[in-house]
Amino acid sequence: MGKLQLSPTADQMFVISYLPGNEEENFDFSTALELSRQQEKERDFEGACNTRFQAFQKLVELVPDDVPVELEWEDDNSQAALVVGYCSAIDHFLIGDWEMAAAILEMILELDPEDHLEATVKLAYTYLAMEEYESFDEVINDVNDKYIDKVILTLWSEFRRKGEFPEGELIRMKRKFAPYFKEFTADEHPVDEHYLKDIESEKPSQEALARELWLQTEHLWQLFPGFIEGLRNHALILEQKDKEANNR
Repeated sequence: MGKLQLSPTADQMFVISYLPGNEEENFDFSTALELSRQQEKERDFEGACNTRFQAFQKLVELVPDDVPVELEWEDDNSQAALVVGYCSAIDHFLIGDWEMAAAILEMILELDPEDHLEATVKLAYTYLAMEEYESFDEVINDVNDKYIDKVILTLWSEFRRKGEFPEGELIRMKRKFAPYFKEFTADEHPVDEHYLKDIESEKPSQEALARELWLQTEHLWQLFPGFIEGLRNHALILEQKDKEANNR
């Protein structure tokens, strides 16, 4: 049976290849990733999660503990290994298994320092959920300032630590990311036909993307409900201030 190996490239990176053997029995990350996607289509979510985690375990077995390894993103199988690992981290993130999610995301970032999958964003959410504030502070600057996630993470960080919101970030979210502010302070977030058609289109609207982000983080707000409640209260305060300003 052929076995996986790391092969160095001319750019001092590595690709995942195989030792000679029975190619039909080689483990292939691309195949595992595609299988997990097919299982999801068939609504076998547990099977999809297991497929991804088993593939990630193959990656763990492959990577040495004492040698820095950076995988070549342009190599199909190496990229699939990173993607399947990232997806397994998201599986753990969604069920609130913060320690496992963080461990997987940290490994993905070590293997892909350029962060093609933007694992830093989910890692920042995970660190806040764990109240690992020092670790959060180390990664938050790597989150792009143009992303709504940066605003939400900043607001949630201050709320978790101090129980208050930085007003400047609230105003920024309300004005620059209005669809997200509206979505995160709304009472309902229906996954209806209109939303599904919009989010699956070639160019989803900002409103659909805002709902998608809500749905991706909804479990956080269920576990830590004070944040959304506080956000809604401050939305009313900002609305009142705007009315007062317009009446002057």
